[in-house]
Amino acid sequence: MEAIAIGATRDPDLVERARRGDLEAFESIVRDRMGAVYRLALAITGNEADAADATQDAFVAAWKQIRSLKDAARLEAWLGRIAVNSARMVVRARRRRSVREIRTIDGLGTAATAAHSTVHIAPSPAERDGQTLAAALDRLDPDQRAILALRHLEGRGIPEIATILGVPEGTAKSRLFTARKALARALGEPDR
Repeated sequence: MEAIAIGATRDPDLVERARRGDLEAFESIVRDRMGAVYRLALAITGNEADAADATQDAFVAAWKQIRSLKDAARLEAWLGRIAVNSARMVVRARRRRSVREIRTIDGLGTAATAAHSTVHIAPSPAERDGQTLAAALDRLDPDQRAILALRHLEGRGIPEIATILGVPEGTAKSRLFTARKALARALGEPDR
């Protein structure tokens, strides 16, 4: 699987200009990294609307905090941490505001139906596998999804994951192990 990287800092001067408040320089950074940040957010949030919100939140936070970035070479880890945190916050907010759908019963004791019917088409085996994985990931907490996305979607190593999450390498390894076990349980695989 090809790693999805947030991209190399091609122009350290661009970061420095953004740190000094140059909005055009920051917009260039955003253009270069928008897709990768969105893909990371999508892997963590599990849906496009939340990923778009998290991506926007991440870049707003990055603009507000750009002056705190002391080393242009650390842009990728710094922006990765902001993106992961934004996606986690969106997922947590979604869980707090989730609404359950309740079927209504009409006066005759039958479930109310929609004005028009829906045609259901059976998904392909690959779609079922994808749906199964998405459902399993949705059962994980945002921190577990974040570390799995960083490792398996982006292909980042433990040292870089530790930097992005702001934890020691041993903690990153432990969290990755725990997240993998939680995913296996969510998929219904027996413990080994």
